[in-house]
Amino acid sequence: MIAASRFLFVVGLLPLAWLTYAAWQDLLGANPIERAIRFCGDWALWWLLLTLSVRPLRRVPGLTELIRVRRMLGLFSFFYATLHVMGYVALDRYFDWESTVRDLLKHPYITVGALSFLLLLPLAITSTHGYMKRLGRYWGRLHRLVYISAAFAVVHYWLMVKADHLQPALHGVVLTMLLVWRIPAWKITMRNKTPPF
Repeated sequence: MIAASRFLFVVGLLPLAWLTYAAWQDLLGANPIERAIRFCGDWALWWLLLTLSVRPLRRVPGLTELIRVRRMLGLFSFFYATLHVMGYVALDRYFDWESTVRDLLKHPYITVGALSFLLLLPLAITSTHGYMKRLGRYWGRLHRLVYISAAFAVVHYWLMVKADHLQPALHGVVLTMLLVWRIPAWKITMRNKTPPF
Protein backbone atom coordinates (compact mmCIF):
# COMPACT_ATOMS: atom_id res chain seq x y z
CA MET A 1 0.00 0.00 0.00
CA ILE A 2 2.96 2.33 0.61
CA ALA A 3 4.04 1.88 -3.00
CA ALA A 4 0.49 2.67 -4.17
CA SER A 5 0.44 5.82 -2.02
CA ARG A 6 3.73 6.98 -3.47
CA PHE A 7 2.49 6.30 -6.98
CA LEU A 8 -0.70 8.25 -6.28
CA PHE A 9 1.34 11.14 -4.88
CA VAL A 10 3.33 11.33 -8.12
CA VAL A 11 0.15 11.09 -10.20
CA GLY A 12 -1.40 13.88 -8.14
CA LEU A 13 1.45 16.21 -9.05
CA LEU A 14 1.30 15.50 -12.78
CA PRO A 15 -1.33 18.19 -13.53
CA LEU A 16 0.82 20.78 -11.76
CA ALA A 17 3.88 19.56 -13.68
CA TRP A 18 2.01 19.89 -16.97
CA LEU A 19 0.76 23.37 -16.05
CA THR A 20 4.29 24.46 -15.17
CA TYR A 21 5.63 23.09 -18.44
CA ALA A 22 2.78 24.68 -20.45
CA ALA A 23 3.41 28.06 -18.84
CA TRP A 24 7.14 27.77 -19.52
CA GLN A 25 6.54 26.83 -23.15
CA ASP A 26 3.83 29.48 -23.61
CA LEU A 27 1.16 26.87 -24.38
CA LEU A 28 -1.68 28.36 -22.34
CA GLY A 29 -3.17 30.43 -25.13
CA ALA A 30 -4.13 34.06 -25.41
CA ASN A 31 -5.19 34.35 -21.75
CA PRO A 32 -2.72 32.17 -19.82
CA ILE A 33 -3.78 33.43 -16.39
CA GLU A 34 -7.43 32.53 -16.92
CA ARG A 35 -6.45 29.18 -18.42
CA ALA A 36 -4.21 28.36 -15.46
CA ILE A 37 -6.85 29.35 -12.90
CA ARG A 38 -9.53 27.27 -14.62
CA PHE A 39 -7.15 24.35 -15.04
CA CYS A 40 -6.50 24.23 -11.30
CA GLY A 41 -10.18 24.60 -10.49
CA ASP A 42 -11.10 21.79 -12.86
CA TRP A 43 -8.57 19.45 -11.28
CA ALA A 44 -9.69 20.43 -7.78
CA LEU A 45 -13.22 19.35 -8.65
CA TRP A 46 -12.12 16.10 -10.30
CA TRP A 47 -10.00 15.18 -7.28
CA LEU A 48 -12.94 15.99 -5.02
CA LEU A 49 -15.30 13.76 -7.00
CA LEU A 50 -12.68 11.02 -7.02
CA THR A 51 -12.43 11.33 -3.23
CA LEU A 52 -16.19 10.87 -2.94
CA SER A 53 -16.01 7.88 -5.27
CA VAL A 54 -13.71 5.92 -2.97
CA ARG A 55 -16.48 4.51 -0.78
CA PRO A 56 -18.57 3.01 -3.60
CA LEU A 57 -15.47 1.87 -5.50
CA ARG A 58 -14.05 -0.01 -2.49
CA ARG A 59 -16.98 -2.42 -2.76
CA VAL A 60 -15.48 -3.65 -6.03
CA PRO A 61 -13.36 -6.77 -5.45
CA GLY A 62 -9.70 -5.84 -5.37
CA LEU A 63 -10.31 -2.17 -4.57
CA THR A 64 -11.07 -2.45 -0.85
CA GLU A 65 -7.76 -0.80 0.07
CA LEU A 66 -8.74 2.41 -1.71
CA ILE A 67 -10.02 3.76 1.59
CA ARG A 68 -6.39 4.13 2.70
CA VAL A 69 -5.69 6.74 0.04
CA ARG A 70 -8.93 8.70 0.39
CA ARG A 71 -7.29 11.32 2.60
CA MET A 72 -4.54 11.92 0.03
CA LEU A 73 -7.14 12.32 -2.70
CA GLY A 74 -9.02 14.86 -0.61
CA LEU A 75 -5.85 16.79 0.14
CA PHE A 76 -4.99 16.93 -3.54
CA SER A 77 -8.43 18.40 -4.15
CA PHE A 78 -7.75 21.04 -1.52
CA PHE A 79 -4.27 21.64 -2.94
CA TYR A 80 -5.58 22.40 -6.44
CA ALA A 81 -8.49 24.39 -5.01
CA THR A 82 -5.94 26.52 -3.12
CA LEU A 83 -3.95 27.04 -6.33
CA HIS A 84 -7.23 27.98 -8.05
CA VAL A 85 -8.09 30.57 -5.39
CA MET A 86 -4.56 31.93 -5.06
CA GLY A 87 -4.28 32.18 -8.84
CA TYR A 88 -7.38 34.34 -8.88
CA VAL A 89 -6.32 36.50 -5.92
CA ALA A 90 -2.66 36.89 -6.91
CA LEU A 91 -2.58 36.72 -10.71
CA ASP A 92 -6.01 38.04 -11.65
CA ARG A 93 -6.65 40.54 -8.84
CA TYR A 94 -3.00 41.29 -7.94
CA PHE A 95 -3.92 41.08 -4.23
CA ASP A 96 -6.33 44.00 -4.64
CA TRP A 97 -8.60 43.01 -1.77
CA GLU A 98 -11.13 45.77 -2.40
CA SER A 99 -11.57 44.60 -5.99
CA THR A 100 -11.72 40.99 -4.83
CA VAL A 101 -14.49 41.73 -2.34
CA ARG A 102 -16.43 43.63 -5.01
CA ASP A 103 -16.15 40.64 -7.32
CA LEU A 104 -17.22 38.36 -4.50
CA LEU A 105 -20.38 40.37 -3.90
CA LYS A 106 -21.13 41.12 -7.55
CA HIS A 107 -20.67 37.74 -9.22
CA PRO A 108 -22.66 34.79 -7.81
CA TYR A 109 -20.28 32.23 -9.30
CA ILE A 110 -17.40 33.71 -7.28
CA THR A 111 -19.54 33.79 -4.13
CA VAL A 112 -20.52 30.15 -4.52
CA GLY A 113 -16.95 29.16 -5.34
CA ALA A 114 -15.66 30.92 -2.22
CA LEU A 115 -18.22 29.05 -0.10
CA SER A 116 -17.07 25.77 -1.61
CA PHE A 117 -13.46 26.54 -0.73
CA LEU A 118 -14.30 27.70 2.79
CA LEU A 119 -16.10 24.42 3.44
CA LEU A 120 -13.05 22.47 2.28
CA LEU A 121 -10.73 24.39 4.61
CA PRO A 122 -11.81 22.83 7.94
CA LEU A 123 -11.92 19.40 6.29
CA ALA A 124 -8.30 19.73 5.18
CA ILE A 125 -7.23 20.99 8.60
CA THR A 126 -8.95 18.12 10.44
CA SER A 127 -7.91 15.38 8.01
CA THR A 128 -5.19 13.99 10.31
CA HIS A 129 -5.56 10.91 12.53
CA GLY A 130 -5.04 13.14 15.56
CA TYR A 131 -8.10 15.22 14.74
CA MET A 132 -10.10 12.07 14.01
CA LYS A 133 -9.41 10.88 17.55
CA ARG A 134 -10.00 14.28 19.15
CA LEU A 135 -13.28 14.94 17.36
CA GLY A 136 -14.59 11.40 17.68
CA ARG A 137 -18.05 10.96 16.21
CA TYR A 138 -18.17 14.65 15.30
CA TRP A 139 -15.37 14.13 12.78
CA GLY A 140 -17.68 12.18 10.48
CA ARG A 141 -20.41 14.75 10.83
CA LEU A 142 -18.01 17.57 10.01
CA HIS A 143 -16.66 15.79 6.95
CA ARG A 144 -20.13 15.35 5.48
CA LEU A 145 -19.69 18.99 4.48
CA VAL A 146 -17.64 17.65 1.58
CA TYR A 147 -20.87 16.89 -0.28
CA ILE A 148 -22.08 20.47 0.12
CA SER A 149 -18.69 21.77 -0.94
CA ALA A 150 -18.78 19.57 -4.05
CA ALA A 151 -22.29 20.78 -4.90
CA PHE A 152 -21.20 24.41 -4.53
CA ALA A 153 -18.17 23.68 -6.72
CA VAL A 154 -20.35 22.26 -9.49
CA VAL A 155 -22.70 25.26 -9.31
CA HIS A 156 -19.67 27.57 -9.34
CA TYR A 157 -18.41 25.90 -12.50
CA TRP A 158 -21.85 26.00 -14.16
CA LEU A 159 -22.36 29.70 -13.44
CA MET A 160 -18.84 30.57 -14.54
CA VAL A 161 -19.16 28.95 -17.98
CA LYS A 162 -20.93 31.18 -20.47
CA ALA A 163 -21.47 28.86 -23.43
CA ASP A 164 -20.39 25.22 -23.30
CA HIS A 165 -21.89 23.63 -20.18
CA LEU A 166 -20.90 20.07 -21.08
CA GLN A 167 -18.01 19.85 -18.61
CA PRO A 168 -19.84 21.23 -15.55
CA ALA A 169 -22.84 19.09 -16.51
CA LEU A 170 -20.59 16.03 -16.49
CA HIS A 171 -19.33 16.96 -13.03
CA GLY A 172 -22.94 17.41 -11.93
CA VAL A 173 -23.97 13.98 -13.23
CA VAL A 174 -21.09 12.28 -11.41
CA LEU A 175 -21.90 14.11 -8.16
CA THR A 176 -25.61 13.27 -8.48
CA MET A 177 -24.78 9.58 -8.91
CA LEU A 178 -22.59 9.68 -5.81
CA LEU A 179 -25.32 11.41 -3.80
CA VAL A 180 -27.96 8.91 -4.92
CA TRP A 181 -25.64 6.07 -3.94
CA ARG A 182 -25.37 7.53 -0.42
CA ILE A 183 -29.15 7.77 0.15
CA PRO A 184 -29.52 4.26 1.67
CA ALA A 185 -26.64 4.92 4.09
CA TRP A 186 -28.18 8.24 5.11
CA LYS A 187 -31.52 6.53 5.74
CA ILE A 188 -29.79 4.01 8.00
CA THR A 189 -28.04 6.88 9.76
CA MET A 190 -31.30 8.68 10.43
CA ARG A 191 -32.76 5.44 11.76
CA ASN A 192 -29.83 4.47 13.98
CA LYS A 193 -28.44 7.96 14.60
CA THR A 194 -24.89 6.82 13.80
CA PRO A 195 -22.44 8.40 11.37
CA PRO A 196 -22.64 6.83 7.87
CA PHE A 197 -18.93 7.19 7.14
